[in-house]
Amino acid sequence: MRRDMRLLRAVAASVAGAALLVALWLGATVALIAAALDEGQRDAVAAMVAPHVPSLMLTTFVLVGVVALVAQAFYQRWVAPTARLLEQARTLATADVGRELKVDGSPETQGLAQVITALARQRGELQAGIARQVAEASRDVARERNRLAALMGELTQAVVVCNLDGRVILYNNRARLQFRAFSSRPTLADGAELIGLGRSIYTVFDRKLVEHALENLHQRLSRGAADPSAQFVTSTKAGQLLRVQMAPVRGADADPAEEREAAGLTGFVLMLENITRSFEQESKRDRLLHGLTEGSRGSLANLQAAAQGLGDPTRDAAARERLLGTVRDEAATVSRRIEALANHFARGLAARWPLEEMLGADLVAAAQKRIEARLSSPVRADDVDASLWLHLDSFTLLQGLVYLADRLHNEHDVKDVRLRLSRADADHAYLDLLWVGRAMSTETVTTWEIDPLRVGDESSPLTLRDIVSRHDGEFWFERDRVRHQAFFRFLLPLASERAELETAAFVRSDSRPEYYDFDLFQISETMRELDDRRLVELAYTVFDTETTGLEPSDGDEIIQIGAVRLVNGKLRRSESFEQLVDPRRDIPAATIPIHGIQPSMVAGQPTIDAVLPAFHAYVQDTVLVAHNAAFDMRFLQMKEGALGLRFDQPVLDTLLLSAVVHPNQESHKLEAIAERFGISVIGRHTALGDAIVTAEVFLKLIPLLAEKGIRTLGQAREASQKTYFTRLKY
Repeated sequence: MRRDMRLLRAVAASVAGAALLVALWLGATVALIAAALDEGQRDAVAAMVAPHVPSLMLTTFVLVGVVALVAQAFYQRWVAPTARLLEQARTLATADVGRELKVDGSPETQGLAQVITALARQRGELQAGIARQVAEASRDVARERNRLAALMGELTQAVVVCNLDGRVILYNNRARLQFRAFSSRPTLADGAELIGLGRSIYTVFDRKLVEHALENLHQRLSRGAADPSAQFVTSTKAGQLLRVQMAPVRGADADPAEEREAAGLTGFVLMLENITRSFEQESKRDRLLHGLTEGSRGSLANLQAAAQGLGDPTRDAAARERLLGTVRDEAATVSRRIEALANHFARGLAARWPLEEMLGADLVAAAQKRIEARLSSPVRADDVDASLWLHLDSFTLLQGLVYLADRLHNEHDVKDVRLRLSRADADHAYLDLLWVGRAMSTETVTTWEIDPLRVGDESSPLTLRDIVSRHDGEFWFERDRVRHQAFFRFLLPLASERAELETAAFVRSDSRPEYYDFDLFQISETMRELDDRRLVELAYTVFDTETTGLEPSDGDEIIQIGAVRLVNGKLRRSESFEQLVDPRRDIPAATIPIHGIQPSMVAGQPTIDAVLPAFHAYVQDTVLVAHNAAFDMRFLQMKEGALGLRFDQPVLDTLLLSAVVHPNQESHKLEAIAERFGISVIGRHTALGDAIVTAEVFLKLIPLLAEKGIRTLGQAREASQKTYFTRLKY
């Protein structure tokens, strides 16, 4: 409708302009003729011509209008369809969109569209053939790369690989969990703001520490070290201590002489270890040793004085008794100190055995299978607290449970055993092996504790007491006379809260690597301004917001933020940011069918005061991209002052860029652009869904912009500002 109105206005303006030109021409002609005649002749001519002037003007106006309409029809039939065909053909050629061109206009124009479509299809087939050959040729390289990535993903140690500019090239799931655990604030959107491909490691670590370690690597490489490494310890904002080991990444094409001179260094590997717990244990041990030595000096001095006094024959009985009391007291004091140190040392020995964090429910399920296989009868699990995470050696503990069940079955004819897991206190859990039937004496239980484990033909030198000692736990036998049950009970340590969180995510998530891009090794940061950087070199955050309404200045609020990253020309779906926001106001019923967010969905969610700082951290070091970005940016900017934030990154708008590359298209809505590019629209009008569609559109726009000579960020911003849509304000 808007385009038709513009067409009518253009036709009217054309007719009016042509009529005005004709009128001016006629007036000028009459004036020249009149100037050449005398007064009598002019009067005679005027009398003769005057009656015909209106009809002459009307005829002229009609003829001009007909000519203008014919010209406009010619434009609509030949010129406009050709212009639209040109834009679509460029899209087909540059953005590699495999779809049929459809245009209106003359049969010749439509035939040309069919020919272009056929040529594009042939080109697509040729490209597909070349792609197959390239894929076949690079299969071995890809296989080796995937093996390396899979290995990194399966490592239980946190690993981050960076290029020489400190940009993250690879990280495994464990590293992502480490950064979440070390954050000084509760993480939002699954901690997406803490680490990402292409982001600088210096947002996490002090640049000077990393540069110092890199300098050490260079020095060791220059001295001919075969496997150089460097270490440093740093503290996080959350107060955790990290030990970081750095190793070099060398270029595959560097010769040995270059490597000796450190010229082959292309990046570095960081291996992270949380040493907070071990540091605290060592500090506590040091304090105990210091207390033993310093405190014992006084006790030993008192003992020495008392011994000298007792050796004095002149002392009376009362004095000797006082001296003996001193000896007893000081000896008891020294004994307590030594016992405390011995207990701490024993716990340290137990802790040195490599224990793991394991979900208690998983341990019970594994015990069920093993006992059922041994007894050939079903084993039930009753009252299992599924939230408990245990710190244990699962292999030996399972051996102990099967050993007990086997002896119950063989020596007491117990066929029905059950397992139970419950919380004992803040640091421990109870694991019970229950049965109904004959009880046993304390002497029998003691014998079972100290006998080496034996199940069928399998034996182990360990005893139940060894297993319990390894866990710094306890084991005993109880009777429940009310329920006519008996059970063995293990007291086992719970995993710490931090380890519980880390292991939960590590076990449940897909540990195969999603987070790597080896092509980033080839990107070198420079000191050029962003506006001079090529669009294909930049990292982007493509985002969208869902809101309660369209007027941020009138109190409308954000209710969801969704974003994805574009790094090295690739969409990183695994590093997305998606977070619902409590707007602290009503969501109008009329807007719910648009975004699908019910008031119950945002109840209890973080407010914008918590979400926006996390989103601000997520978008660091990137260019912002949105569709109709002025709208979304207005909502962000309204909160900057109150939160002390500033979104000062460059912003690109896919609506404006679409108008730059396709000025003759009728619509620049996101759905229309996606349809032109052959992009499937899924999850429309959810923040993350719209962000993903916008990101795919932006990737298609970049080569089309380059076709028009727009290759840098500055050129893209300048071209955007010249479009009609920049007049829209929010």
